[in-house]
Amino acid sequence: MMLSRRHILGIGGVLLASPLYGRAAAQGASPQIEIRMQGNADGSQVWFDPIGIRIRPGQTIRWINLDPGNAHTSTAYHPQNDAHSLRIPERAAPWNSDYLLPQESFSVTFTLEGIYDYFCLPHEHAGMVGRIVVGQPSGPPAKGVASPAQPGTEPIPEAAVRAFPSVDEIMQRGIVRRT
Repeated sequence: MMLSRRHILGIGGVLLASPLYGRAAAQGASPQIEIRMQGNADGSQVWFDPIGIRIRPGQTIRWINLDPGNAHTSTAYHPQNDAHSLRIPERAAPWNSDYLLPQESFSVTFTLEGIYDYFCLPHEHAGMVGRIVVGQPSGPPAKGVASPAQPGTEPIPEAAVRAFPSVDEIMQRGIVRRT
C-alpha cells in the first residue's frame, strides 16, 4: 500500500500552538516545532513565524501554510534548489516542500548541528526567509551565512538579506518572531 505525502504528514507529532512552544523548543522539550507561513489580507506582506529558531539535533520542524490567499514553500538555500548559494551545513540534505496550499504542511527532521537558512520560492524577493540554528554550531558561527553568491548561483535579494535574524540573537533568545 502506497501512503500519500498528506497521509504521512497527518501522522506527524503534536501540533504546538501555544505561545510557550518557542521556549520549549529552545529547552529541547518538544520533538516537533511549528513554523507558520502567513500573510496579510491583501497579500502585500508574507512571512514565516517564527523567522528564527534554535532547536536541538533530532527535532522536527513542521511548516504549515496559514495564509488563505497564497501558496508558499519551505526551500533550503542550496545549489540544487533553483541555483541558490549553499547556506546549510555541507553534509545536510537540502529540502524543498513544493508549493503548499492553505492548511497544507511539510516537515523536516534536523540531525546535523549547524545553521540552516531557507526561503519561500515565490516570495524570497519579498523577504520571506527564515533561519534555524541546530544545537551548538562549531567554528565560525555564520560560515556561509553572510557570504556573497557563489559562482554559478543566484544572488540573495536584498530584502531577504535584511530579513534574516542574527545567529547571536537566535542563540540568546531561542526564538525570534517577525517584527
